[in-house]
Amino acid sequence: MTTAKSNEDLSLNKSAAEMPLNFEQAYAELEQIIAQMEAAQLPLDASLAAYQRGNSLLQFCQQSLLAAEQQVQILNERNQLLAYKSQDQ
Repeated sequence: MTTAKSNEDLSLNKSAAEMPLNFEQAYAELEQIIAQMEAAQLPLDASLAAYQRGNSLLQFCQQSLLAAEQQVQILNERNQLLAYKSQDQ
């Protein structure tokens, strides 16, 4: 058994404090983690670390999307800017 880790495995060791700079980076890393976990070739401790990192990235993505949704504005017929309202409000 080797102790060397691939670049993909190293991404699992990032702490929650090491959040990506933007949504796209977070989403790409989250997709990578999901693919690794679906391959079911990670040892238990690496799987737990991947789950924790993925959870942090998911929260980051959700917060980014919420912030973007709150910033979205639309034009009505009179060319006045109105704040976006989701259908569930």
